[in-house]
Formats: sequence, C-alpha cells, structure tokens
Amino acid sequence: MLVGNFFFQRRNYRMNATIELTTEQLIDFIQQMPPKEKRAVLVALAERTSVGEEERMKYAESQVRQLCASRGLNWDTMTEEEREDFIDDLVHEDRECS
Repeated sequence: MLVGNFFFQRRNYRMNATIELTTEQLIDFIQQMPPKEKRAVLVALAERTSVGEEERMKYAESQVRQLCASRGLNWDTMTEEEREDFIDDLVHEDRECS
C-alpha cells in the first residue's frame, strides 16, 4: 500500500491530507492523467531510478574491490576473464575462490 502526503492550497485556505493508495489505484490514477503529465511522471520516476542504480553500482563495485583486496587481488588490474571467474566463484560458494 502506498501512502502519500499531499498539500493543497487555495487562496488563504491550507489543508494537509494523507491518502493511502494501492499500487493498482496509483496506476489507474496516472492512466487518467493527460499524456503530457503522464510522461512527466514517468520521466521523473526513470530519473530517480537511474540515480539509485548508479549509487548501487558504485557501492557494489567498492564491495567487490574490497573482497578482491582481502584475497590479495586487485580488481583494477584483473583481466575481464579473471573478473568473471572471480564473480563466478563468489556466486558458487560450494567451490573455492581462485
């Protein structure tokens, strides 16, 4: 369930309201918007998603570099094949890392 805080202002009257919507209700609401506004919502969501994705990738890269360093390896000097093998070894814990 999604909860949103909305602030309404009309002339000198102010009202702060909280509404609860399911994902399906939110999608239906967005579908009713004019195409230009709908596109603005989608663009804003896509931009926020890509920013979050970049942050997660940077964090993941730093974690991989730390794992390599703890095993006496340098991620930056490894070949693509060595990197793939290293990640493969991490994913398959039943095998020993190279």
